[in-house]
Amino acid sequence: MEMLINGELIDLDEKIDVLNPFNNDIVGTVPLGNSEHIKKAINAANDAKIDLNNMSSRKISEALYNISNEISEKSDDFSKLITLETGKPISAAKDEVKRSVDTFKFAAEESKRIYGESIPLDAGIGGKGFLGFSIKIPLGVVGAITPFNYPLNLAIHKLAPALAAKNAVILKPSLSAPLTAIKLSKIVADYFPKGSMNVVTGRGSVIGDELVSSDLVNKISFTGGVEVGKRISQKAGMKKITLELGGNDPLIVLGDADLDEAVLGAVRGSYLNAGQVCIAVKRLIVDHNVADEFAEKITKKTLKLNVGDPLNPKTDVGPLINVEAASHVENVVNDAIDKGSQLLCGGERKGNIYMPTVLDYVKSEMPVVNSETFGPISPIIRVNGIEEAIKVANDTQYGLQAGIYTENIHHALKAAKEIDAGSVMINKQSTFRTDNMPFGGFKMSGLGKEGLKYAIEDMTRTKLIVLNTN
Repeated sequence: MEMLINGELIDLDEKIDVLNPFNNDIVGTVPLGNSEHIKKAINAANDAKIDLNNMSSRKISEALYNISNEISEKSDDFSKLITLETGKPISAAKDEVKRSVDTFKFAAEESKRIYGESIPLDAGIGGKGFLGFSIKIPLGVVGAITPFNYPLNLAIHKLAPALAAKNAVILKPSLSAPLTAIKLSKIVADYFPKGSMNVVTGRGSVIGDELVSSDLVNKISFTGGVEVGKRISQKAGMKKITLELGGNDPLIVLGDADLDEAVLGAVRGSYLNAGQVCIAVKRLIVDHNVADEFAEKITKKTLKLNVGDPLNPKTDVGPLINVEAASHVENVVNDAIDKGSQLLCGGERKGNIYMPTVLDYVKSEMPVVNSETFGPISPIIRVNGIEEAIKVANDTQYGLQAGIYTENIHHALKAAKEIDAGSVMINKQSTFRTDNMPFGGFKMSGLGKEGLKYAIEDMTRTKLIVLNTN
């Protein structure tokens, strides 16, 4: 597939192969762009600002609705492409496409609700006889940098609110899974002025750095890892940034919980997309009174999962994105076992596939739980009561989402108040997300919020207008 710059498709002799994580077949190729290509895209986006701003909110909304409809019509093609380049089971890929259709609809609706407000200037000294009101205006150019794990929906969560607020966009997708994002961008470009939608493929150290540091870019929206996020914050200068940097999301299971529901939530949360989800359940913090029963139940449930070819509709867990990712999971699991954790099931790597794994008697200081393990792991940490559970939940540099299962409303509200995370789910696992909710974490999980209304707010500027009526 080609890059898209200023309405033109750009191909190059130097390319990057995109591999199917399940069998390592080549799914497609993309050009290896360089700093000149990203500069052209930045200039094109800046040139497009006037035409984009001249579009009415009604026209913007209609365009976003049309894109939503076109994605829906091509949902099978998008689903298959997501599965081929990421290894995500086809059932989960179809869910991603459905959410993506919905996300564009939310953007279309919110594009007509970008309000200013009236300001009671006469409340201040000297304000009598002055009428004040604010309007929201676009930032200008938004740079979007996306990861491999949700190549369609996470791209949309950046470019849809940007366009809804009349900003031009430059998208840099992950080289591990760029094909879906390119396919999406070509559809989007048909509905907006030339240069409003650009996509450049290349290495982050080349095009990513240029995008982040350019004075012609007004905002960077990034989803990825902590170290890259830190570098972006240092290089971005005087521009807005939204950083979603992952999580180490806990699921607390107290002694009074509905264990069957808790196990179901834990399995869904731990193994979705082979655990390659920023809000995946990465630590199971279980009260010792029910830990034996919980461990037995989750092990039985885990052993029933179908592992294998992600194109098979019956597959629950597919491969990790590459062998390096699978090997990392293998290493941290083996380390936990060596340090005293008990392996209840799994613990085996087959190429890029790592078998769904349950570990018991895990300690908080073990690498498998004190950092973000992006894999299909259910590590059980045993605790005594709500106080220790919350303490363990907060014992991490991350604070994205968290969940708790309990029938005690006091414990539920205590956890909601005291867990240091952007969202706390009560009787639900941390993978719960709707595309209109405010999404973003605390601590090293990042800065800012996604979710259409909230992202649009951060992709506009507030201008005050004062009228002298004296």
